[in-house]
Amino acid sequence: MTMAPSVSYSITARLEVASHGRAVSEITRAVEHAGGVVTALDVNSGNRGKLRVDVTCAATDTAHAESLVAAMAEVPGVAVHKVSDRTFLMHLGGKIEMRSKVPLRNRDDLSMAYTPGVARVSLALAAKPEDARRLTIKRNSVAVVTDGSAVLGLGNVGPYAALPVMEGKAALFKRFANIDAWPICLDTQDLDQIVATVAAIAPGFGGINLEDISAPRCFEVERRLRAMLDIPVFHDDQHGTAIVVLAALTNALRVVGKELAEVKIVMAGAGAAGTAVLKLLLNAGARHVISCDISGAVYRGRADMNENLTWIAEHTNSECYAGDLKGAVAGADVFIGVSAPNVLTGQDVKTMNAGAIVFALANPDPEVDPDEARDYAAVVATGRSDYPNQINNVLAFPGVFRGLLDAQSTTITDTLLLAAARALADVVPVEDLAPDYIIPSVFHPDVASGVAAAVREAALAESGKAAPAE
Repeated sequence: MTMAPSVSYSITARLEVASHGRAVSEITRAVEHAGGVVTALDVNSGNRGKLRVDVTCAATDTAHAESLVAAMAEVPGVAVHKVSDRTFLMHLGGKIEMRSKVPLRNRDDLSMAYTPGVARVSLALAAKPEDARRLTIKRNSVAVVTDGSAVLGLGNVGPYAALPVMEGKAALFKRFANIDAWPICLDTQDLDQIVATVAAIAPGFGGINLEDISAPRCFEVERRLRAMLDIPVFHDDQHGTAIVVLAALTNALRVVGKELAEVKIVMAGAGAAGTAVLKLLLNAGARHVISCDISGAVYRGRADMNENLTWIAEHTNSECYAGDLKGAVAGADVFIGVSAPNVLTGQDVKTMNAGAIVFALANPDPEVDPDEARDYAAVVATGRSDYPNQINNVLAFPGVFRGLLDAQSTTITDTLLLAAARALADVVPVEDLAPDYIIPSVFHPDVASGVAAAVREAALAESGKAAPAE
């Protein structure tokens, strides 16, 4: 598929041109002829008959951005002075910071915020540690923890390369749920060390968000930490994805008039995200699912099974279909891909049942070209922002953690995940549902608050506790 120009690869080029003639219009024409999009053009007067022109344009990738600069430089009378990558500029010095919530204006303020007054609070917490949720940042803090082993679509790039991603995650927590999140990038990929380190820092946080840890270690890390800690542990690559997929599928089925328990679902991808999506679908009532990996369908008796695949085989594919993905998709109602690009074609989608639903979520290149899929499917969703129905985890995790923190929850369960998915689906009124509108925008004002309220209510009901005092 052809990538469209994106703000992710936007640049600003400072040019000098003659103050007369058609150089400015020629610059715009050159960028567009080279396949770029001019998003801003600022012209300022210069010296000795020259103009300074700042041209901001979007490209498809780094090489394309360089070709746009070369195209502008070829315009007669244009001199290129400086080129800035806008994405790198945004990251200079990091994207987040810590600020004090209390004023430190004089000696009295210092005496209460720090020594000697703070000692009274410390002694109170030594006597009653559970009050840390009331008297410290623990009440509103989440650790975003990674080992850098599975960062976005980049793979095992390590803790330093993971840091800007974790910073971005922390910024999203603050923007959408007013949660103070802290990027924690571990310089180890040893399972025992990861678990021990996270357990050791847990007292300072009200929740742990595991991020970009490769499968299958991520399953064990989460399992052990949940057993050890008295705060919720959430692996967003698994459970955030699962919540948004279930919410989107709930509404997609409403659009096509089908029921979750009746449809045949085929999944591509049996890793962390695929397994979590599968488990939540089953908990929500799905009954007819075939899961496929690189070796084809997962079925009982397949030779190359590990513990995770064995679980999948025991809970899906009741007829023991043993063929490939393309064969499984034939006659299916729903395809959900969390795997690899271009594993299906539009002709494969054509073999699905009428009213087919296709979620091709591999990023940036989906399992099937969305334009081809739309020729035959009733509803298509992707992980991309340049198509309708973007499946984006930011729709889930801020609200989920807001609800968990507000309930002072000590754990997270499937009941809470289901509550989050139902609340997210209900943000879109039934009368507004359409093939290109099954999931709300990440900027919809009711997303985080609606998910948070549902999770908080479910967490309090499950624990049997009253709402925490302010």
